[in-house]
Amino acid sequence: MRYRAAVCTALTGPESIRIEECERKPLQPGEVRIAIKAAGLNFPDLLMTYGKYQFRPDPPFVPGMEFSGEVIEVGAGVTNWKPGDGVMGGGKGDCIAEEAVVPAAALATKPDALSWEEAACWRAGGVTAWHALHDKAALKAGETLLVLGAAGGVGMAAVSLGKYMGAIVIGTGSSPEKRAAILAAGADHALDPADPDLAAKVKELTDGKGCDVVFDPVGGDLSITATRAIGWGGRFLIVGFASGSTPSFPANHALIKGYSLIGLRAGEASRRDPELAARTSIELKKLAEAGVMRPHISHRLPLDQTRDALLVLERREAIGRVVLTLGD
Repeated sequence: MRYRAAVCTALTGPESIRIEECERKPLQPGEVRIAIKAAGLNFPDLLMTYGKYQFRPDPPFVPGMEFSGEVIEVGAGVTNWKPGDGVMGGGKGDCIAEEAVVPAAALATKPDALSWEEAACWRAGGVTAWHALHDKAALKAGETLLVLGAAGGVGMAAVSLGKYMGAIVIGTGSSPEKRAAILAAGADHALDPADPDLAAKVKELTDGKGCDVVFDPVGGDLSITATRAIGWGGRFLIVGFASGSTPSFPANHALIKGYSLIGLRAGEASRRDPELAARTSIELKKLAEAGVMRPHISHRLPLDQTRDALLVLERREAIGRVVLTLGD
């Protein structure tokens, strides 16, 4: 049997995406075949089409890191899933397709609290926000969290989780519409990242102390601005570089203010530490079932418009998440 998938045919960006028919591969032991209902887009999907992400598959390849769907077939040795089960999951690629084959361990039950579309774009943001704020920053109730790029999918997840953990949350968004969405996601304050007085305003909102934790998926000059807003002994989480620019942090500044620069690769951390992965899975299940970090979805497009969906990310038009719909 054959199925349709969005195939990146060259490392030239979204324009290289073609919808093609692919041959089903036989299942190996421990694998599960999924009929995909929805696929969530992430900024790394866009970067992969240019060959600019840490993971660089050679064309042709199918991008897409997360999905929701129904189990249609299980391989030998799989006992925890059966046909008809609703699941969400992902990997390093292959998710923008009508079908996907993944290891059984890469799946989680789709919570009733989430729609197919929400479930397709919950886990990546959820894993990243949880690993960042819980495992890396050890965010405490009453602390102040500054979320850069808070109108993006991962940023909004951090906003919601930060509020759930009892923090005072300040988010940045580049337009009035984005700042309104950030406040609706639970932030206490929303600021313009282009404001030349951004650092001073963060300090004003924290009675001159500065923020305790910075969650930064943006990079570039904004990262350096945020270091001026961080308080003594703060934690600066380096999540990604959506701006396309990697900042050079001043080591003397980190020394003087006593703050920590913390690199974050949530997926890789789980792959390297099975015990951490197990603990994370338990906590994420609780959060998903409670509806914490429910995604805000600004764009829903069909598989045939994958190229357009990626261009939405490239033009920075998304507020929250962009989802491709593939099932009923």
